[in-house]
Amino acid sequence: MSEIRFYHLTERPLETVLPTMLEKCLERGWRAVVRVGTPERLGELDTFLWTYASEGFLPHGAAGDDLAGTGADQPVWLTTGEELPNAPDTLFLVQGAQGTPDLYTRFTTTALIFDGHDKDAVAQARDQWRGVCSVGLKAVYWAQDARGAWLRKAENAPQATPPAA
Repeated sequence: MSEIRFYHLTERPLETVLPTMLEKCLERGWRAVVRVGTPERLGELDTFLWTYASEGFLPHGAAGDDLAGTGADQPVWLTTGEELPNAPDTLFLVQGAQGTPDLYTRFTTTALIFDGHDKDAVAQARDQWRGVCSVGLKAVYWAQDARGAWLRKAENAPQATPPAA
């Protein structure tokens, strides 16, 4: 069953948490798609992932990147669209990007990362939580403590599927 995780940013920004989350996906042998809300933000994030660590980089491709090819060989794919060229296990929705419960069921994990200082982002996350819960998917809410560590704060109980007749 798919798990939809809601990550509420209050202490550390996206640029601090996303690379770590993507690295954990790669350590597990998973592929990821990061859907970003705007083309400008996609460009910023693309550049950042090449330069955020002095000892290396996070291998990835992005929509519109001539060097990325079709994206099929990329362990991480950045996009503002709906394409999934790298057969991802995980979907990340950041910076206002949205999805639907039908989309989320295509992944092992979906991570909705939202800025807790942006009231519109918080309202959007609440709406998405209700949508996920209303169709019986497993949702887990994670919040940052004062140091920026993740604390599991809430979880819904997914609806059991009735046995086949």
